[in-house]
Amino acid sequence: MLLDGATGSELIEVVGHRPEVEDHLWGTAAIIESPEKVRQLHRQYVDVGCDVISTDTWAIPTALRAEASQAWDPTGSVHWLDVARAGVRLAREAADDSGRENEVAVAFSINGDVDASDGRDTIRLLARVFEEEPPDLILIETLSLIRSTTYATVEALLATGLPVWMSFRRCRHGVCGVYGEHWGGPEGDSFGRAARRLEELGVSALAINCIPPDHVTGMIAWLRDFTDIPLGVYPNLGYLSSRGWRNDQRIRGEDYAELALAWRDEGAQIIGGCCGVGPEHLDAARTALEGKPLGHARPGTFTVASIRGRVGNDDPPAAWTDNRQRRLFPLDFPDLVIEDGVSAPTQASFMLWKYLYREGIGSRKRCIDIGSGTGLLAVQLARNGATHVHAIDVEESATRNTLTNAFRNGVADRVSAAQEDLYPWVPEERYDVIIAALPQMPSDPFATVVSHRPRDFWGRNLVDHLIGLLPMALAEDGVAYVAALSVVGQQQTIDLLKRAGFSSRVVDFALLDLEEGHQEIEQVLRVEARSDAYHLKIGDRDATVAYLLEVSRQRLEEESW
Repeated sequence: MLLDGATGSELIEVVGHRPEVEDHLWGTAAIIESPEKVRQLHRQYVDVGCDVISTDTWAIPTALRAEASQAWDPTGSVHWLDVARAGVRLAREAADDSGRENEVAVAFSINGDVDASDGRDTIRLLARVFEEEPPDLILIETLSLIRSTTYATVEALLATGLPVWMSFRRCRHGVCGVYGEHWGGPEGDSFGRAARRLEELGVSALAINCIPPDHVTGMIAWLRDFTDIPLGVYPNLGYLSSRGWRNDQRIRGEDYAELALAWRDEGAQIIGGCCGVGPEHLDAARTALEGKPLGHARPGTFTVASIRGRVGNDDPPAAWTDNRQRRLFPLDFPDLVIEDGVSAPTQASFMLWKYLYREGIGSRKRCIDIGSGTGLLAVQLARNGATHVHAIDVEESATRNTLTNAFRNGVADRVSAAQEDLYPWVPEERYDVIIAALPQMPSDPFATVVSHRPRDFWGRNLVDHLIGLLPMALAEDGVAYVAALSVVGQQQTIDLLKRAGFSSRVVDFALLDLEEGHQEIEQVLRVEARSDAYHLKIGDRDATVAYLLEVSRQRLEEESW
């Protein structure tokens, strides 16, 4: 059975796109403003062989809202019941004028807004219209959810004595939108069970509509497991954009015919069209479907883009990879547990991890992670192929956590850890790679001291001390990767490195919320007033820039970040 196409969206072109009206009424205004155009459009669908034509009344439940009524008819001179009568009459006249009056059924179209607590009042009034201008069936369209009111709404529609067809915006992912977006998670068999319940209530047919063609694939075969009533599809080929109505010009009549054949193979007994589907599409579909037997296929992936070789093959899509051809989806992040009393990795740590992962730092090297915390960076160095990674942290709980995570990631044989305070620590060997993402935030020395150490006015104590240890800790051709924050400045870091015989360059940077672990913005401002330190003010948020420095003994002619 061939259903017609997008009466509402086709009529928008007749009356012109007026957002203040058509966003509510979808062409229904043409029943009053251009009735002859409505009749002519119905006739076009009849002439190409449609067995069912739907009235231009889809938006009536929406039009009953005050804002919609005011937008369309601010004088209140047009009653929606008269629009409903005229809608049925125009469709009936188009069928009768064609000479196919006994072959074409008129479906009274109504949208899912009628499925509401007050919707049954609307249905009772419509029953009076049907006494004077009876359609052949009621088509309630573009439903999404099975609401608490849905079954009562269906019973009220069936009480009119007319057959009821229902159509839903549904795909195998669940609730689907007009653009193909998915509005919910997997539902299991809940919609299938609802279809069975609708059949038991007396619904005569069930269809999938108003979603892109590639999203209806598989729905007929899936629904057939739950219900024996006729099933159909009529997807859209267009949508309303910020620049007005847009049609998918790629899908021509012959393309739509191929889609229709696939749906028929799957078991569709009703085929039509929604937004953007015109008479030319259904004309081609009718020709292709003539004599085509009902199928029972359970298709795999089927997309509009595959029609007529637009894809060219059925190869799976290419995976997202990096420049070393490693998969990035899902991201190969270490299996990490954060134990009680251990601080989670900071944003600066994540920046350093990304660089280690991206560049494969540590391969065949002896490395040390200073201030290891959870061991995220030490583990990544070992995963990159480091010969050995030693991790130190001032907290014993952090060293235990590092060893735990090394075990979880299968690198425990190449990771060691020890509790060490950086200040008295003396390196026992030199390392090829040193990494450090140390705390470096200015703090008010007059505030309450909550640790055994004095508060750090400049926020530089740890990073400065580390620079002083580099000559003893870093191998002659070794490299250190150190996170440096903009709130502690640049010049002193450069000067200290130069005096120690090192140069540096920035290999990555990131923006960090200043609030992370630091609330003393007043102290930050004091430091900035006395040095080259800075931070960014972005609206009402404060951010610091984290620079990842690559430090080596190779001197550069000019040092700058």
